[in-house]
Amino acid sequence: MVNDMHSDLQTRLPTIALSARDADRLRHLAEVAADRYPETAEFLAREIERAEIRSADQSMRDIVAMQSEVTFRDDIGGQSRTVTLVYPEDADVGANKISVLTPIGAALIGMSVGKSIEFQTPAGGWRSLTIVKVAHHG
Repeated sequence: MVNDMHSDLQTRLPTIALSARDADRLRHLAEVAADRYPETAEFLAREIERAEIRSADQSMRDIVAMQSEVTFRDDIGGQSRTVTLVYPEDADVGANKISVLTPIGAALIGMSVGKSIEFQTPAGGWRSLTIVKVAHHG
């Protein structure tokens, strides 16, 4: 079976939003990481390109931003997980701090509560996540 199911993936991707500050830093991060993590850096760069960039006075209340605590559900396995989305230097899987430069991190950034996204794992499989809750600290 050909992967027809995912040929229209771009058209079905949920809308995402980023703060202007996050977008600038993430754009730089994607450029710097392009050599070491080409697939994830490219995915992150594509997500930034299609994001609605919000100014500092626009609400990001239900939207996953950097340093957000995010609860998401794995749509295939059904289990939920709560993580904090961080820059690579702050990543700590044991403390549930997920780098934005991982497939899951790049998929989560900019998503809003109730939205789902499908993405390809490094192993070549597909995952689908739904955002359940977003909390901003600080």
